[in-house]
Amino acid sequence: MRQLSEPIMSPIAENLQEARRRISEALQGDSRVVTLVAVSKTHPPEMVREAWAAGQRDFGENYVQEGVAKIAALADLAATWHFIGALQSNKAREVAERFDWVHGVDRAKIADLLSRHRPAGRAPLQVCVEVNISEEATKSGVKPGEALALARHVASLPGLRLRGLMGMASPSGDEAKARGEFAVLRRELEAIRAAGIACDTLSMGMSQDWRAALAEGATMLRIGTAIFGAREAHAWRAA
Repeated sequence: MRQLSEPIMSPIAENLQEARRRISEALQGDSRVVTLVAVSKTHPPEMVREAWAAGQRDFGENYVQEGVAKIAALADLAATWHFIGALQSNKAREVAERFDWVHGVDRAKIADLLSRHRPAGRAPLQVCVEVNISEEATKSGVKPGEALALARHVASLPGLRLRGLMGMASPSGDEAKARGEFAVLRRELEAIRAAGIACDTLSMGMSQDWRAALAEGATMLRIGTAIFGAREAHAWRAA
């Protein structure tokens, strides 16, 4: 029974607490630092504030217009904003100017535009190269084996800091299959490091497959539904 003196937690705070507990248990004493990115796409700024009040600091957005509007609405929070969606050339300037991380760089042209448009007064944009580890035609990302060349290009550009790789497993529900695909990303990162390029991030794992990602070395998990709940039919959009 809850004591009368205990504060009542919001559902989002409870979900975050549970997510952190499960991640800690899954690591089983592993000293690896894992960043939880709360994917707030389609959810209103008020829900992000709830998560912030519960100690969450990293937030992920998939849509440029929505993300930029949300960043403006929450400018009083010192949040770290991750762009995790597919990025088109005509949106690169807005992302370079407003976000702190970009997880889906899949071609040199996008990297060049982000570098060109990153404001001189801001810290370097943190970049992950996306690899299509499931080799699905509908997904973005370079093919396995091609990440090193793009990583080398990103690392050479001013205004950007290469942090590592990002990938998404196929939505099969098969944990063994997911682990096999995440292992591809881990080996790609190992190859980049072996080439003398500094990287420290494996951005992989979402609400349905984060355990498989952790087992293969993930350092950044992108979790939305397990924190904010299912997306509503009438999702929040900037006016």
